[in-house]
Amino acid sequence: ERGGSNAVTQGERTAREALALEIARERLSVLAPLDVARRAAVAYEAMNGAASTGTFRVPLLGDTYRVTFPAGEVCSLAGKAAPGITVALLVLHYLACADGHPPAEQWAAFRELPDGLVYDRALRGRVQAPLVGAFSRDPDLLGRAAAPLGGVPLAVGDAAYAFDAFPRVRLAVAVYLGDEELPSTARLLYDAAAGHYLPTEDLAILGGMLVGRLLAEARYR
Repeated sequence: ERGGSNAVTQGERTAREALALEIARERLSVLAPLDVARRAAVAYEAMNGAASTGTFRVPLLGDTYRVTFPAGEVCSLAGKAAPGITVALLVLHYLACADGHPPAEQWAAFRELPDGLVYDRALRGRVQAPLVGAFSRDPDLLGRAAAPLGGVPLAVGDAAYAFDAFPRVRLAVAVYLGDEELPSTARLLYDAAAGHYLPTEDLAILGGMLVGRLLAEARYR
């Protein structure tokens, strides 16, 4: 009985993911690709000189993905296995949502983003303790983990790095060392204009993905 229940749950999840992917592809397919490329700051290569058919190249956390237009098929350019549904949806949503708004060049906590309070507690629960556990005893390790992801040092806290997750979505991770009175903490920060490029739920997923990549890099160093 339990196995059957799990099977149904997995089936429902697969169906929801397939529907989300279909909707994302349809949303992108009705847009003008050259306008999309300009707003998202990505390259677009027309096929046979016809702009209505071609491919986007979308950088995401150190990888580059090829997205066909208008079909919306997403694949990695690094010869890796096909990206999972989460990455494919992030890439498609970025292309479809990008409105060309300039970066705010001002950092905001996740809760300060539109509807950020809805997801803030869950996101902090997933990222803060792991970041503190990995980097508070060795802040220099954050720099070594950030380098493969293109991290740029920031003058924030005791160790901080900024990342161009997408060309126009910048995130940062900062670690603040504690003392005898206060514990060490860590913060995940977003350019305040990030909501012009992804829904807030996707920004939470993207932040979790960045932290996961940093923790994975830290384990190798």
